[in-house]
Amino acid sequence: MPEILKLAGVVIVVVGLALRLRTTLVVLTAGLVTGLIAGLPLFTSAGVFEGVPVLTSPGKEGIVNILGRAFADNRLMTLFIVTLPAIGLAERYGLQEQSARFIRRVSAATVGRLLITYQLFRVLMGILGIRLLGHPAFVRPLVFPMALGAAEAEAGTTTASALPEREVERIKAGSAASENYGNFYGQNLSPVQAGVLLVYATLNAPGIGYAVSLWSIVLYAVPVAALSVAVAAAQFLLLDRLLRRSLRGAR
Repeated sequence: MPEILKLAGVVIVVVGLALRLRTTLVVLTAGLVTGLIAGLPLFTSAGVFEGVPVLTSPGKEGIVNILGRAFADNRLMTLFIVTLPAIGLAERYGLQEQSARFIRRVSAATVGRLLITYQLFRVLMGILGIRLLGHPAFVRPLVFPMALGAAEAEAGTTTASALPEREVERIKAGSAASENYGNFYGQNLSPVQAGVLLVYATLNAPGIGYAVSLWSIVLYAVPVAALSVAVAAAQFLLLDRLLRRSLRGAR
Protein backbone atom coordinates (compact mmCIF):
# COMPACT_ATOMS: atom_id res chain seq x y z
CA MET A 1 0.00 0.00 0.00
CA PRO A 2 1.49 3.39 -0.96
CA GLU A 3 2.77 5.33 2.04
CA ILE A 4 1.02 8.48 0.83
CA LEU A 5 -2.35 6.88 1.60
CA LYS A 6 -1.51 7.18 5.29
CA LEU A 7 -2.01 10.94 4.86
CA ALA A 8 -5.71 10.36 4.18
CA GLY A 9 -6.42 11.43 7.75
CA VAL A 10 -5.01 14.89 7.01
CA VAL A 11 -7.32 15.22 4.01
CA ILE A 12 -10.30 14.17 6.13
CA VAL A 13 -9.49 16.80 8.75
CA VAL A 14 -9.06 19.57 6.16
CA VAL A 15 -12.25 18.70 4.27
CA GLY A 16 -14.27 18.14 7.44
CA LEU A 17 -13.29 21.44 9.00
CA ALA A 18 -13.82 23.25 5.68
CA LEU A 19 -17.38 21.86 5.60
CA ARG A 20 -17.83 22.92 9.25
CA LEU A 21 -18.64 19.44 10.42
CA ARG A 22 -18.36 18.55 14.10
CA THR A 23 -14.69 18.74 15.05
CA THR A 24 -14.75 15.71 17.37
CA LEU A 25 -16.37 13.51 14.74
CA VAL A 26 -13.93 14.67 12.05
CA VAL A 27 -10.84 14.04 14.19
CA LEU A 28 -12.02 10.61 15.35
CA THR A 29 -12.86 9.59 11.78
CA ALA A 30 -9.43 10.76 10.60
CA GLY A 31 -7.71 8.77 13.34
CA LEU A 32 -9.76 5.66 12.59
CA VAL A 33 -9.08 5.81 8.84
CA THR A 34 -5.36 6.48 9.34
CA GLY A 35 -5.03 3.55 11.74
CA LEU A 36 -6.84 1.14 9.43
CA ILE A 37 -4.70 2.17 6.45
CA ALA A 38 -1.58 1.68 8.59
CA GLY A 39 -2.67 -1.89 9.31
CA LEU A 40 -3.61 -1.47 12.96
CA PRO A 41 -6.42 -3.62 14.37
CA LEU A 42 -9.60 -1.99 15.57
CA PHE A 43 -9.17 -3.42 19.07
CA THR A 44 -6.13 -4.69 20.92
CA SER A 45 -5.81 -8.47 20.86
CA ALA A 46 -5.45 -9.23 24.56
CA GLY A 47 -5.13 -12.35 26.58
CA VAL A 48 -5.46 -13.03 30.31
CA PHE A 49 -2.57 -13.98 32.57
CA GLU A 50 -3.40 -14.69 36.22
CA GLY A 51 -6.59 -12.69 35.90
CA VAL A 52 -4.89 -9.61 34.38
CA PRO A 53 -5.50 -8.64 30.73
CA VAL A 54 -2.23 -8.50 28.76
CA LEU A 55 -1.34 -7.44 25.25
CA THR A 56 -0.58 -10.58 23.28
CA SER A 57 0.78 -8.86 20.15
CA PRO A 58 3.15 -6.01 21.10
CA GLY A 59 3.22 -3.24 18.53
CA LYS A 60 -0.31 -3.96 17.40
CA GLU A 61 -2.31 -1.94 19.89
CA GLY A 62 -5.86 -1.38 18.68
CA ILE A 63 -7.04 1.97 17.35
CA VAL A 64 -9.85 2.23 19.90
CA ASN A 65 -7.40 1.36 22.68
CA ILE A 66 -4.97 4.03 21.49
CA LEU A 67 -7.72 6.66 21.46
CA GLY A 68 -8.89 5.63 24.93
CA ARG A 69 -5.37 5.68 26.36
CA ALA A 70 -4.69 9.11 24.81
CA PHE A 71 -7.86 10.49 26.40
CA ALA A 72 -6.96 8.98 29.80
CA ASP A 73 -3.39 10.32 29.65
CA ASN A 74 -4.66 13.83 28.86
CA ARG A 75 -7.79 13.82 31.01
CA LEU A 76 -6.63 16.90 32.90
CA MET A 77 -7.30 18.87 29.70
CA THR A 78 -11.03 18.35 30.32
CA LEU A 79 -11.01 20.07 33.72
CA PHE A 80 -12.35 23.24 32.07
CA ILE A 81 -15.73 21.47 31.93
CA VAL A 82 -15.96 21.91 35.72
CA THR A 83 -16.01 25.70 35.29
CA LEU A 84 -18.76 25.76 32.67
CA PRO A 85 -21.74 25.57 35.09
CA ALA A 86 -20.37 28.50 37.13
CA ILE A 87 -19.76 30.56 34.00
CA GLY A 88 -23.24 29.72 32.68
CA LEU A 89 -24.89 30.82 35.93
CA ALA A 90 -22.87 34.05 35.98
CA GLU A 91 -23.97 34.84 32.42
CA ARG A 92 -27.59 33.96 33.17
CA TYR A 93 -27.66 36.44 36.04
CA GLY A 94 -26.21 39.33 34.08
CA LEU A 95 -22.41 39.11 34.15
CA GLN A 96 -22.08 40.26 30.54
CA GLU A 97 -24.51 43.16 31.02
CA GLN A 98 -22.77 44.32 34.19
CA SER A 99 -19.31 44.16 32.64
CA ALA A 100 -20.49 46.17 29.61
CA ARG A 101 -22.21 48.70 31.92
CA PHE A 102 -19.01 49.11 33.93
CA ILE A 103 -16.78 49.75 30.92
CA ARG A 104 -19.21 52.32 29.51
CA ARG A 105 -18.54 54.43 32.62
CA VAL A 106 -14.81 54.58 31.85
CA SER A 107 -14.48 57.52 29.49
CA ALA A 108 -10.94 56.64 28.37
CA ALA A 109 -11.82 53.06 27.47
CA THR A 110 -11.77 52.01 23.83
CA VAL A 111 -11.89 48.59 22.26
CA GLY A 112 -8.21 48.68 21.33
CA ARG A 113 -7.01 49.88 24.73
CA LEU A 114 -9.08 47.25 26.48
CA LEU A 115 -7.67 44.45 24.32
CA ILE A 116 -4.10 45.66 24.85
CA THR A 117 -4.68 45.71 28.61
CA TYR A 118 -6.12 42.20 28.57
CA GLN A 119 -3.21 40.87 26.52
CA LEU A 120 -0.74 42.35 29.03
CA PHE A 121 -2.75 40.71 31.81
CA ARG A 122 -2.47 37.32 30.09
CA VAL A 123 1.28 37.81 29.61
CA LEU A 124 1.60 38.59 33.33
CA MET A 125 -0.30 35.42 34.20
CA GLY A 126 2.08 33.50 31.97
CA ILE A 127 5.10 34.99 33.76
CA LEU A 128 3.61 33.95 37.10
CA GLY A 129 2.96 30.46 35.79
CA ILE A 130 -0.81 30.71 36.36
CA ARG A 131 -2.94 28.75 33.91
CA LEU A 132 -6.28 30.33 33.04
CA LEU A 133 -9.13 29.03 30.93
CA GLY A 134 -9.01 32.13 28.79
CA HIS A 135 -11.76 31.81 26.19
CA PRO A 136 -14.53 30.19 28.28
CA ALA A 137 -13.67 31.89 31.57
CA PHE A 138 -12.63 35.39 30.46
CA VAL A 139 -13.14 36.22 26.79
CA ARG A 140 -16.77 35.16 26.37
CA PRO A 141 -18.22 36.33 29.72
CA LEU A 142 -16.02 39.41 30.31
CA VAL A 143 -13.62 40.67 27.65
CA PHE A 144 -15.94 40.52 24.64
CA PRO A 145 -18.92 42.14 26.45
CA MET A 146 -16.62 44.85 27.83
CA ALA A 147 -15.21 45.51 24.34
CA LEU A 148 -18.76 45.76 23.01
CA GLY A 149 -19.58 48.17 25.84
CA ALA A 150 -16.64 50.38 24.87
CA ALA A 151 -17.83 50.39 21.26
CA GLU A 152 -21.39 51.17 22.35
CA ALA A 153 -20.18 54.13 24.42
CA GLU A 154 -18.29 55.49 21.43
CA ALA A 155 -21.32 55.00 19.20
CA GLY A 156 -23.60 56.72 21.73
CA THR A 157 -25.84 53.70 22.25
CA THR A 158 -26.45 51.20 25.03
CA THR A 159 -27.34 48.13 22.96
CA ALA A 160 -25.08 45.94 20.85
CA SER A 161 -27.87 45.49 18.31
CA ALA A 162 -27.33 49.10 17.25
CA LEU A 163 -23.78 48.30 16.15
CA PRO A 164 -23.13 47.09 12.58
CA GLU A 165 -22.78 43.31 12.48
CA ARG A 166 -19.43 43.59 10.71
CA GLU A 167 -18.00 45.65 13.56
CA VAL A 168 -19.34 43.23 16.17
CA GLU A 169 -17.52 40.41 14.39
CA ARG A 170 -14.33 42.48 14.31
CA ILE A 171 -14.57 43.06 18.06
CA LYS A 172 -15.21 39.37 18.63
CA ALA A 173 -12.15 38.43 16.58
CA GLY A 174 -10.00 41.01 18.34
CA SER A 175 -11.08 39.73 21.75
CA ALA A 176 -10.11 36.18 20.81
CA ALA A 177 -6.82 37.40 19.33
CA SER A 178 -5.83 39.22 22.52
CA GLU A 179 -6.31 35.99 24.46
CA ASN A 180 -4.39 33.90 21.94
CA TYR A 181 -1.45 36.32 21.72
CA GLY A 182 -1.12 36.77 25.46
CA ASN A 183 -1.51 33.09 26.32
CA PHE A 184 0.67 31.69 23.53
CA TYR A 185 3.66 33.97 24.03
CA GLY A 186 3.21 34.67 27.74
CA GLN A 187 3.38 31.02 28.74
CA ASN A 188 6.96 30.83 27.45
CA LEU A 189 8.08 33.39 30.04
CA SER A 190 7.87 31.04 33.02
CA PRO A 191 10.20 28.08 33.70
CA VAL A 192 7.33 26.05 35.16
CA GLN A 193 5.12 26.10 32.09
CA ALA A 194 4.62 22.85 30.16
CA GLY A 195 5.88 24.24 26.84
CA VAL A 196 9.17 25.44 28.31
CA LEU A 197 9.65 22.16 30.16
CA LEU A 198 9.02 20.23 26.94
CA VAL A 199 11.65 22.24 25.04
CA TYR A 200 14.10 21.81 27.92
CA ALA A 201 13.57 18.04 28.10
CA THR A 202 13.87 17.66 24.32
CA LEU A 203 17.08 19.64 23.96
CA ASN A 204 18.70 17.90 26.93
CA ALA A 205 17.65 14.44 25.84
CA PRO A 206 20.43 11.90 25.16
CA GLY A 207 21.60 12.12 21.58
CA ILE A 208 20.42 15.70 21.00
CA GLY A 209 23.51 17.34 22.46
CA TYR A 210 22.22 20.75 23.58
CA ALA A 211 22.90 21.56 27.22
CA VAL A 212 20.52 24.41 28.01
CA SER A 213 18.93 25.70 31.19
CA LEU A 214 15.30 26.57 31.77
CA TRP A 215 16.13 30.23 32.31
CA SER A 216 18.05 30.46 29.03
CA ILE A 217 14.95 29.23 27.17
CA VAL A 218 12.85 31.83 28.97
CA LEU A 219 15.42 34.53 28.18
CA TYR A 220 15.27 33.84 24.47
CA ALA A 221 11.44 33.92 24.60
CA VAL A 222 11.39 37.46 26.03
CA PRO A 223 12.12 39.33 22.73
CA VAL A 224 9.48 37.29 20.89
CA ALA A 225 6.87 37.99 23.58
CA ALA A 226 7.74 41.71 23.56
CA LEU A 227 7.45 41.82 19.77
CA SER A 228 4.07 40.09 19.94
CA VAL A 229 2.81 42.76 22.36
CA ALA A 230 4.05 45.56 20.08
CA VAL A 231 2.53 44.04 16.92
CA ALA A 232 -0.77 43.30 18.68
CA ALA A 233 -0.90 46.85 20.07
CA ALA A 234 -0.56 48.20 16.53
CA GLN A 235 -3.30 45.82 15.37
CA PHE A 236 -5.70 46.83 18.16
CA LEU A 237 -5.06 50.55 17.71
CA LEU A 238 -5.76 50.11 14.01
CA LEU A 239 -8.97 48.32 15.00
CA ASP A 240 -9.88 51.39 17.04
CA ARG A 241 -9.44 53.61 14.00
CA LEU A 242 -11.51 51.32 11.79
CA LEU A 243 -14.30 51.12 14.37
CA ARG A 244 -14.30 54.87 14.91
CA ARG A 245 -14.56 55.51 11.16
CA SER A 246 -17.30 52.90 10.71
CA LEU A 247 -19.36 54.09 13.68
CA ARG A 248 -19.19 57.69 12.53
CA GLY A 249 -20.38 56.67 9.08
CA ALA A 250 -23.27 54.67 10.56
CA ARG A 251 -24.68 57.61 12.53
